[in-house]
Amino acid sequence: MFNIVIHPNKHTIMKKLIFTAVILVSCLTFKNANAQIHFSVGVNIGSQPDWGPVGYDHAAYYYIPDIDGYYDVNAHQYIYFENNVWVHRPYLPVRYRNYDLYHGYKVVINDRDPWLRNSAYRVRYAGFRGRRDQAIIRNSRDARYRNHWRGAAQDERARQLNQRNRQLDQKARNLNQKDRHLDEKSHRLNEKAKDQHDKNHHDH
Repeated sequence: MFNIVIHPNKHTIMKKLIFTAVILVSCLTFKNANAQIHFSVGVNIGSQPDWGPVGYDHAAYYYIPDIDGYYDVNAHQYIYFENNVWVHRPYLPVRYRNYDLYHGYKVVINDRDPWLRNSAYRVRYAGFRGRRDQAIIRNSRDARYRNHWRGAAQDERARQLNQRNRQLDQKARNLNQKDRHLDEKSHRLNEKAKDQHDKNHHDH
């Protein structure tokens, strides 16, 4: 009786190994791609300003219909058309320097370089011009904005402390002024007493 031993084909083994390696590389590539996508559209609530609209975990830009301009949330810059070019500035143009961002309407835009398609956005969101009913982060009590609460609370405590310090300074100034008046009054009385003494001495 002969036992027949069949050895696996080396070519078949290599094909299986290559196939397994390809699957592993594909899985790693997919996970890496997902991680990059998540990073590119990740949560940026902490970067959103107090006057931003509520309800957005990620906001790349705000379009502000009232001024026909944009705000870059992550760069903290305004983008508006000036001298025939789009400029990026940390402040609004002079003509809108007194614009109330806390009450004006903002539209969240997550497209790349939205100002390059400004005419489309201007038409699409023209109906939001002049609206003053948008809920903003400063007034929200959503747990996602707790850092904004803390910042607002700290600002309020600092404001109250500054106000108290100003009141104490004013009180100190008033007391100093009162002391000066008393010193002046005392000096006048002393002068008067001296004159009276000199007069009495002269009469005798």
